[in-house]
Amino acid sequence: MRSKFEKVTLIFIGLFLGLLISVNLPVFADKTKSSELPIEDLRTFAEVFGKIKTDYVEVVEDKKLLSEALSGMLSGLDPHSTYLDLDHFKDLQQGTAGEFGGLGIEVGMEDGFVKVISPIEDTPAYDAGLKSGDLIMKLDETQVKGLGLNDAVKLMRGKPGTAINLQVLRKGVDTPINIKIVRAQIKTKSVKSKMIEPNYGYVRVTQFQERTGEDLAAALQKLWKENKHPLNGLILDMRNNPGGLLNSAVAVSAAFLNEGDLVVYTEGRAADSKMHLTTIPENFIRNNPQKNNYIKKLPKDYKNTPLVVLVNNGSASASEIVAGALQDHKRALIVGTRSFGKGSVQSILPMNNGTAIKLTTARYFTPNGRSIQAKGIDPDIIIEDGNESIPVMREADLTNRLSNPEEKELAPSEDQSKNKPTSDGGEALRNYKPIELGGEDDKQYAEAIKILKDIDRYQKN
Repeated sequence: MRSKFEKVTLIFIGLFLGLLISVNLPVFADKTKSSELPIEDLRTFAEVFGKIKTDYVEVVEDKKLLSEALSGMLSGLDPHSTYLDLDHFKDLQQGTAGEFGGLGIEVGMEDGFVKVISPIEDTPAYDAGLKSGDLIMKLDETQVKGLGLNDAVKLMRGKPGTAINLQVLRKGVDTPINIKIVRAQIKTKSVKSKMIEPNYGYVRVTQFQERTGEDLAAALQKLWKENKHPLNGLILDMRNNPGGLLNSAVAVSAAFLNEGDLVVYTEGRAADSKMHLTTIPENFIRNNPQKNNYIKKLPKDYKNTPLVVLVNNGSASASEIVAGALQDHKRALIVGTRSFGKGSVQSILPMNNGTAIKLTTARYFTPNGRSIQAKGIDPDIIIEDGNESIPVMREADLTNRLSNPEEKELAPSEDQSKNKPTSDGGEALRNYKPIELGGEDDKQYAEAIKILKDIDRYQKN
């Protein structure tokens, strides 16, 4: 019988299809009974296949036709299900280890263009000013329209140090923007930390990778030693964190919750997709969980240290799970803006020929039974980032998205609908550059410090 940990590590919750996600473990088995094959539809498929083979203006290899058919079948389900050919499955197996080559973006498809889901912090794409919601129209001299996502991703790959020119369409800007990005061998650091001032610490989690739980524990130990006594407060920053591995989300939650507390549960059709994940080490440590429980080695005061969690529209899936668990257990104040709203679970299912599919297999729910799908996590205290004129994108804005079981229909993101181009003709949008999160120009960070220092008053309210 496969262990619960093995099931958990297979679940990808937030790194949509792109250059930068991975898994290398066995997958859920589909134990549901298949229905009868739609013979007439399969005959039509075979007929169309034959017509292309005989009548299309150019010769097309069978392998390409079948690969494109598989891609269309998966992508037609929802924005997060996709077919992974050999190259993309290999990339996916490298990404969550925290080292890969490329630009540093997670991407999807929208109206035939490559859509930027999120630029990864400290990567060339992030530094160049790509933002969530950008549509990539051209890659050097190649038009993206008509390309499959796999083909577009291959063009974005390349030798570190080489440059690529992107033509980008940005909401609120009338004309396309040209952005030059130099490819790099990217090594992402998923956890960063610092002392804000004596007695107050700051930890930022940028992604949920294989070692994120261990890296968080090491960062918390370091802050403790630097301060030489218990902290009076801590900020956990998960803004622009697109997600990652579910077991790492459980590990991060376990650092601040009591052992055995429920973090998340999932509901799907297959038996293996129904799980209740608590903070016991078996849910986030693969080898000898009791002996290697790095969370248990943390100072016990961290279970009660006042905690403020920062989220925004770029906080998706795994980061929403952590925020939702801490909010439901009344362990932290959630501060910032409403999160992205990706409440679906993706499993990586390897195929016999070495390819794989990333398939949506379940929805996840917070401990109190809230579905975040297309809704997100609402902060306890709303603090805008000072860029209210910059349009944002959330799950609710994606076409063909999975529904939320609590509501028949959800409106598109409120922020998206009320954001308007700036009065300068979109110049601010054209020249958009991200601020340094946790830096002196970070308005939300500054407000979070004030809230943390007076957290008793906010919690009573």
